[in-house]
Amino acid sequence: MPTIALSGFLTSLALIVAIGAQNAFVLRQGIRGEHVLPVVAVCAAADALLIGAGIAGLGALVTDHPTVLTVTRYAGAAFLLVLAVGAAARARRPDRLDPAADGPAALGAVLTTCLALTFLNPHVYLDTVVLLGSLAHQHGAGAWVFGAGAAAASIAWFTALGFGAAYLRPVFARPRAWQVLDLVIAGVMATLAVTLVV
Repeated sequence: MPTIALSGFLTSLALIVAIGAQNAFVLRQGIRGEHVLPVVAVCAAADALLIGAGIAGLGALVTDHPTVLTVTRYAGAAFLLVLAVGAAARARRPDRLDPAADGPAALGAVLTTCLALTFLNPHVYLDTVVLLGSLAHQHGAGAWVFGAGAAAASIAWFTALGFGAAYLRPVFARPRAWQVLDLVIAGVMATLAVTLVV
């Protein structure tokens, strides 16, 4: 059973450790030191929920109804474009990039963005519900052990990313560093939006 859990952990880690909109958002919140724990908890809980749904059989339902993924794809692309434009606009005003300048964002707004980045991304359903759900069932009675390992990887990754970002704060004491980060985030989100549609 420990081997099955480790397999789930490593498989999940390989899927989520990539530059994406959700990871970029968690990184930015971590650097800002703003609502980090709730963001990490929402990301990890969402992954655990989706992995569990995949093991419970939702994967077959998703693959049988591609229209759901299509609608999610276009809604997600539109949302990512809005975020990309916002990041690009911030980067054009380096004098306003100090996180303390306009105060912290409201928790509700931060969590809404986090949830949208998670659930409006069709790849999250393919990775967690379909792929991890299918791989879990290859372990027979150990499917839920595999799922637990996969969920543990999500917890470990988002915790490391969100709280580990604090070590980058000295670098981001300068507006220029925030400008570069926001340009990278804008590029990542715009690219993801295009790939979702194309």
